[in-house]
Amino acid sequence: MIRMKNLLLFLPFTLSVFSISCQSSTGKVEAGTVPVTDTVRQKVIAPALADTLIDAPAILAKAQIPVLCYHQIRDWRPGDSKSAKDFIVPPAIFRSQIKLLADSGYHTILPDDLYAYLTKGMPLPSRPVMLTYDDGDADQYNIAASEMAKYGFKGVYFVMTVSLGRSIYMTKEQVKKLSDEGNVIGSHTWNHQDVRHYTDADWDKQLTASVRQLEEITGKPVKYFAYPFGAWNKDALAALKKRNITAAFQLSTKMDPDDPLYTIRRMIVPGSWSAPVMLNAMKRTFKG
Repeated sequence: MIRMKNLLLFLPFTLSVFSISCQSSTGKVEAGTVPVTDTVRQKVIAPALADTLIDAPAILAKAQIPVLCYHQIRDWRPGDSKSAKDFIVPPAIFRSQIKLLADSGYHTILPDDLYAYLTKGMPLPSRPVMLTYDDGDADQYNIAASEMAKYGFKGVYFVMTVSLGRSIYMTKEQVKKLSDEGNVIGSHTWNHQDVRHYTDADWDKQLTASVRQLEEITGKPVKYFAYPFGAWNKDALAALKKRNITAAFQLSTKMDPDDPLYTIRRMIVPGSWSAPVMLNAMKRTFKG
């Protein structure tokens, strides 16, 4: 099932420039943030990473690493709308995309690698790319994981915990196996509600409780988060820091100048893109 009603806010896109439109972030400067002036470089210390000094301008100046976002991986059905097909990638197309990445010399990285690159300048492999999957659909386990394994690729799975074990979604055992095999499990909330409307109690249910459940399943810390619909605001960034999330992933709006680690960009791969179109769009979107 595709959560489409708000995802449509992030379309359309063109083949020349892939662009997804989100509501711009607004709001006051958050606690723990030093306002930027012409003479002061901003330094932010995230609660979960008190030993790491975050230099936002330096992070923003770095070359962006491609981060791709997938949802369902299955063949189109007669009832699928045109907009739904933007979030459904047929398996044959997906396989060709992964093969082209491998044949083109790309190497997958994981969030810890990206964090170390952004904050400490740690080197990455040549042609790095991050492959991320939202919601926790079973085809991500049955198709994506096995296809990536052919090339030694690893991925990041942002799981919506309300659906674990239901219908077309992954089971707890499958999530655990993905984690055991070296993939990263991240939070995508409990039931995919827009974080811009959360109260503190909502954050406790949608994030804290879902993270705890995923940690119980995997036996590992869950440090990374993907916003439902890619939507975020300043209050959401503060809530994530408060709850010890290391970094968060949106879609294709600009990274926040104050908190780039909590607004890392991703590119949705539509089901209509051939492998070469995907690769060219990725290069354009994450150039520099």
